[in-house]
Amino acid sequence: MAREIWLFRHGQTEWSLSGAHTGRTDIPLTEEGRRQAVNLGRLLHGRSFSLVLSSPLQRALDTCKLAGYGDVAQIDPNLQEWNYGDYEGHTTAEILKQRPGWSLWRDGVPNGESIEQAAVRAEAVLARAMKAGGDVALFAHGHILRILTACWLELPPSDARLFALSTASVSTLGYEHDTCVISRWNLSSE
Repeated sequence: MAREIWLFRHGQTEWSLSGAHTGRTDIPLTEEGRRQAVNLGRLLHGRSFSLVLSSPLQRALDTCKLAGYGDVAQIDPNLQEWNYGDYEGHTTAEILKQRPGWSLWRDGVPNGESIEQAAVRAEAVLARAMKAGGDVALFAHGHILRILTACWLELPPSDARLFALSTASVSTLGYEHDTCVISRWNLSSE
């Protein structure tokens, strides 16, 4: 059973900087994002994990590699970001001009993935992590990691809206006695 699950959101990209929804578009890290990823590695000081999983998208995989875990990382397609369908590449402000009052967490996206579908993927990652014999590292994306956290806490997936997650941040899921808890949240790699 996993003792702790460490969550690493990828470093900065052009779209994370602009606020554009970046689901399956495979864009690279900015130079700042690459620097942030290296800082994650410094913060971890070569910490050992029983299992390291990464999204196959280059922004997460490159963050994993630059942090020093590329040699041990396994790709898990379930860690890909939420598929935003027609809203891919658009900011919330742009979407609100077309759909006043819209909320990603409540209203979802046309021609994309439902929050329930993303939660099924998150649950699969958690099930895989729970089979590891120690701490687990997950390198992925903001919304899928937030949904995964809601699943960990046995909350509805839409409650993921309550967990802000910055680029190149570190968070940890663990236990207090037998209760699943958030041990650390949204710590900067700086």
